[in-house]
Amino acid sequence: QVQLVESGGGLVQPGGSLRLSCVASGFILDDYAIGWARQAPGKEREGVLCIDSSGGTTDYADSVKGRFTISRDNAKNTVYLQMNSLKPEDTAVYYCLAAASPTCYYSPASFGTWGQGTQVTVSS
Repeated sequence: QVQLVESGGGLVQPGGSLRLSCVASGFILDDYAIGWARQAPGKEREGVLCIDSSGGTTDYADSVKGRFTISRDNAKNTVYLQMNSLKPEDTAVYYCLAAASPTCYYSPASFGTWGQGTQVTVSS
């Protein structure tokens, strides 16, 4: 069974950092693009970042450029989202996504597999 499990969310003060992890099971992560998306209360889901099988990245959200980075550790079947300089507007449920492709899709909506999400709350 293909599954993605996110962890690492929580409550953090503005300006703080969090690292989210996404562990894949049921498939070998090496050959697939993996992305992150988020959904804030009352808003539509939006893509954040994607990393392809060769390590190249795709930005989906201008608002996180220079603050968020994505990386992968194929040996651990895990993708990470490092979030720095967090702002209250980053508060959302963050989802890990898997593509049926080694390259990132143009739209996060095209990713076929989603995790259950992890809550990130940025507040003082």
